[in-house]
Amino acid sequence: MPTLLLQLIGPMQSWGTTSRFDQRDTGNEPSKSGVLGLIAAALGIDRDNWIDLEPLTKLSMGVRHDRPGIPKCDYQTAQNIIRANGKEIQPTAVTTRDYIADAAFLVGLESADMRLLENVHAALKNPVWPLSLGRKSYVPSEPIWIENGLLDLPLRDALQNWPWIATRRRGEKIPNRLRISFEADGGSGLQKMDQPLSSFAERRFGARFVRSDWIELPSEVQNAPA
Repeated sequence: MPTLLLQLIGPMQSWGTTSRFDQRDTGNEPSKSGVLGLIAAALGIDRDNWIDLEPLTKLSMGVRHDRPGIPKCDYQTAQNIIRANGKEIQPTAVTTRDYIADAAFLVGLESADMRLLENVHAALKNPVWPLSLGRKSYVPSEPIWIENGLLDLPLRDALQNWPWIATRRRGEKIPNRLRISFEADGGSGLQKMDQPLSSFAERRFGARFVRSDWIELPSEVQNAPA
């Protein structure tokens, strides 16, 4: 089946699945709900529109960790003025914001529906709404759209044969072995609760199972420009 590739590169990313007001978590890689939310923004799908979102939930997703990034945490405070007995009380809430710094992920979306992948690919090039990496303030440093990112290859082959996408640092060697994760059949693997079951306004999510593996990059693509 064909696969669409997109790159998620930025100084800050956050892909939480269990966030609450006082603690905003992040996983160590893009969540499916987060990636589909990004695509929905590109397509102009409203938060309460399940009819147009539902076909996207059937995409099979894989992630390649080109630069895993560094886990970070910010502490923030918020005050709410309360009037009691003629006095103003300003209780302070301490909140935490977890994120991944300096990460680069190659995401693959596999589907037998080529028309759907073509529509997504076009939308990522000219998005309806601004795109972000998990939070509105976390903007990508590189385009998410990849020029030749729609491939007639199955998911694993597409992830394995695409050049390394991270920016090479001084003295850094391009790795020839990278970690990937992909959706697994038969209920095997790590369970993640990031499979949308409703519109994003309703916020209902189900389980999907994800397996991790390592792939060797072919020598001919290690130094090839994407």
